[in-house]
Amino acid sequence: MCGIVGYVGERPALEVVLDGLRRLEYRGYDSAGVSILSGSALQVETKAGKLVNLEKSIGTRQLPGTLGIGHTRWATHGPPTDANAHPQQDCSGAVAVVHNGTIENFEALARGLEERGHERRSETDTEVVAHLLEERYADGPTAGDLAASLRSICQDLTGSYVLVVSHADEPDLIVAARRNLPLVIGLGDGENFLGSDVTAFIAHTREARAVEQDQVVELRR
Repeated sequence: MCGIVGYVGERPALEVVLDGLRRLEYRGYDSAGVSILSGSALQVETKAGKLVNLEKSIGTRQLPGTLGIGHTRWATHGPPTDANAHPQQDCSGAVAVVHNGTIENFEALARGLEERGHERRSETDTEVVAHLLEERYADGPTAGDLAASLRSICQDLTGSYVLVVSHADEPDLIVAARRNLPLVIGLGDGENFLGSDVTAFIAHTREARAVEQDQVVELRR
């Protein structure tokens, strides 16, 4: 049962996201990772093992930014390694995706992506979503619209999932979708949160709303 945290606001996102992941440790996990939007680039750090391993890997490095997503993972597709930990990214590094659940048709989707020239770096089902977002955000009827791109991709997925996405070209936006698994939004003053449950952000706000089945939501400041 993976743990997911998202934050957009004015505070240092790394602190908020790591705090949320600590609060979700009770769910169990075997790897962890974060993505922080710093300037115009996503800074992604992933580590197998406990959250303390991730924190040691980050060390004293500054990951400045006020938008971030984080994840604690129970391995399903692919063993618990640094490469298989979330966030997963696309070829360009502009997309970051964290995911709870299982994408049952990911192998067929992965074959199509490889035929179109994408290179996978992990064994996860999650990574296919990052590459599909790379395509649909860049071209076609959903180009330049992250929420519409994710909504379009969800129509092609089978399984149960929560997906939370950030993009280097969207400095004030996180998008998310869910099917059959829970996701909660926390509403703050000039800041908003996402979590697998309210435990992730209860220290910051007690105003929460559940994301509806098959809903795609946009989280902004």
